[in-house]
Amino acid sequence: MNLKKNNTCAIKYSRDFIGYGNNSPNFRWPNNTNIAIQFVLNYEEGGESHIQNGDKFSEKFLSDITNAQEYNNIHMSMDSIYEYGSRVGCLRIMKEFQKRNLPLTIFAVAIALEKNSEIISIIKSNYFDIVSHGFRWINYQNINEKIEKKHIDQAVKIFIKIFNKKPTGWYTGRDSPNTRRLIVENGSFIYDSDYYGDDLPFWTKVTCKNKIIKPHLIIPYTLDCNDMRFVTQQGFGTSEHFYKYLRDTFDVLYKEGKNTPKMMSIGMHGRILGRPGRFKGLQNFLDYIQQYKKIWICTRQQIAEFWIKNFPYSF
Repeated sequence: MNLKKNNTCAIKYSRDFIGYGNNSPNFRWPNNTNIAIQFVLNYEEGGESHIQNGDKFSEKFLSDITNAQEYNNIHMSMDSIYEYGSRVGCLRIMKEFQKRNLPLTIFAVAIALEKNSEIISIIKSNYFDIVSHGFRWINYQNINEKIEKKHIDQAVKIFIKIFNKKPTGWYTGRDSPNTRRLIVENGSFIYDSDYYGDDLPFWTKVTCKNKIIKPHLIIPYTLDCNDMRFVTQQGFGTSEHFYKYLRDTFDVLYKEGKNTPKMMSIGMHGRILGRPGRFKGLQNFLDYIQQYKKIWICTRQQIAEFWIKNFPYSF
C-alpha cells in the first residue's frame, strides 16, 4: 500500500513506546532482592517563584491552596505554606529516616539550599544522597535555552560550593525539551530522573549541539506514588489513601519482582507530606515494607552505580 507522504512522516519521531517490552533484563538486585525502593525528599522551599527571587509573580504550584492565583506581589499565605516545609515538614521526614537508619535521597533546589544552613548540616551529617533539583523551582518549558543553560551551570557551582563535589544526578521536575541535552553537555551528570515511563533504569542516546552522540542513563521517577497528589485534583484525601496506594504498588511490584525485579520510587515534600495528618501514611508504609526481607531500600546514586556496573552502555 502506498501512503501519501506528509509533514508528520518527514519528521523523525523521538518517542519510544516499546522500552524493554517482553525483554526485561535478566538480573537480581543486591542480596537477591525483588524490588529496589527509593525515597526522595524534594527540597524546594525558597527556590519557588517569588518577587524577592526576581520573578514577576508569586508561586501557585503544589501547595494546600489548590486554586492559587499568581500575584504580582508577595503572597503571604503561600509564603507561609512553603516555609512550613523548610521549618517543620522536611525535618519531620528526615528525622524519621534517621530514626529507622534508612537511606534517603534529597532532590535539592540550589538557591533553596543556600537559604537553609541547618538543612545542609543535616544532609551532610547523615550522608543523605543529594541530587541537583536545578537552580530554581520554576517551570522551564518556555524559558530561553541560554537562560536554562546558565541556571544549570549555576546549580552545579552552588552544589560544589556546599558539598565540595559535583552533582551526579539531576531532576528538574518542570523541564523543557532542551533540558536533557543541556545537562549532558554540562558534563557533570551520569543520570537524570526527568522521566516517568518505566519501572527500571535504561540508557538513552543524546545528540549534543556539536553533533556528538553521548550515552546517558535515565532513572525514572514517579508522580503517582507522590505526595503531590494530596494537593491536586483526584488525589489523596487522607494518610490512609496515601498508605494504601503505596502498599498496593509495592505488593504488585514485589510479586512481579520474583521473576523480573522492579524499582519503586516514592516522592515527598516537606510542605505536603510533612504535615502531621499526612505523615502517618509514610510511617505506616515504612512499617509495612520493613516486614519484608527481599527488598533493597537504597538511594538513586546506588541504583545508578548498580546499573552502570551491571548494564554498561551498549548499542
